[in-house]
Amino acid sequence: MSDGAGRGPATGAEPSASRPVGTLPKAHLHLHFTGSMRVETVREMARSHGLRLPATLTTDYPPLFDAADRRGWFRFQRLYDVARACVRGEADMRRIVREAALDDGAEGSRWLEIQVDPTSYAPFVGGITPALEIVLDEAAEVSRVPGAAQVAVVVAASRMRHPLEARTLARLAARYAGSGAGTVVGFGLSNDERRGDTAEFAAAFGIARRAGLASVPHAGELLGAEAVAATLEAAVPDRIGHGVRSVEDPRVLDRVVEAGVALEVCPGSNVSLGVYDVPEEVPLRRLLSAGATVALGADDPLIFGSRLAEQYETARTVHGLSDAELAGLARASFAASRAPAEVRAAAERDIAAWLEDPGGG
Repeated sequence: MSDGAGRGPATGAEPSASRPVGTLPKAHLHLHFTGSMRVETVREMARSHGLRLPATLTTDYPPLFDAADRRGWFRFQRLYDVARACVRGEADMRRIVREAALDDGAEGSRWLEIQVDPTSYAPFVGGITPALEIVLDEAAEVSRVPGAAQVAVVVAASRMRHPLEARTLARLAARYAGSGAGTVVGFGLSNDERRGDTAEFAAAFGIARRAGLASVPHAGELLGAEAVAATLEAAVPDRIGHGVRSVEDPRVLDRVVEAGVALEVCPGSNVSLGVYDVPEEVPLRRLLSAGATVALGADDPLIFGSRLAEQYETARTVHGLSDAELAGLARASFAASRAPAEVRAAAERDIAAWLEDPGGG
């Protein structure tokens, strides 16, 4: 990258030495709580609660989505809802956080900002406050385990619900705002971006910003650049979940770059959901060439069948990024994160060491 922070492709870069991406230190900024689960975990939870899973999560796993099928999102959402229904209490919630941290750590992630809507799990644990506290407590616990990623939390509202609920969640998030593992570091807005008016959620993002939380809404995946423009106005984001379709309007992409808004690009889910037909169409190179700060994410590995390291591998094999450019993406992920200074400094040293070692070890 031109500045080592995910802003534009490197010039005259050495050919990739194919160092293992699993040893490259990374921050993971786009991972949903239920979607982070191992498929074996959701199967075990279903059995323990006497629930039946569809074949796409058992014998026909991983699910396949037809890119030409405009109902792909609804099929995805049904599967996600089925998996979420298997999470029935504190033990299940703690297991998800712990396994996400261990799985991310095993493939080089040092810092994870996991996104959760506590209203989804509140009925089983006595409310949204206990639900969030369980996640935060386990995040703090597992962050002390050697080899695990350190975990912070992004509280996410659903644009399928009333904006007043988003304000409630923003106030809850603000109560637990912090700057390290086991704290809330951001506030997001997720679900089908074709539903709801983003402007109606502006007040919730205002509450979050005043508490010092990062503003990290989804936009520019199912809708085009106009949705990114609307989100820039309403949410004043620090990062945008996805945002890939900002390339459809150079003026909008210029605004993203000028504002320093990072894009959480999730190549695997973009293709699975039919946003792009094939991996080559994901505009990773175009975003980087425009100067955008890009942090790769896995989105929902349970549904899409690929984790964070695979996104880096795709960047290398499909988009032709050199090892120096992959290191730039990793640096960008930390720069866009809310990781503490000491975590960033250690990652910077180890990213440099990864590049200096031809074996990437």
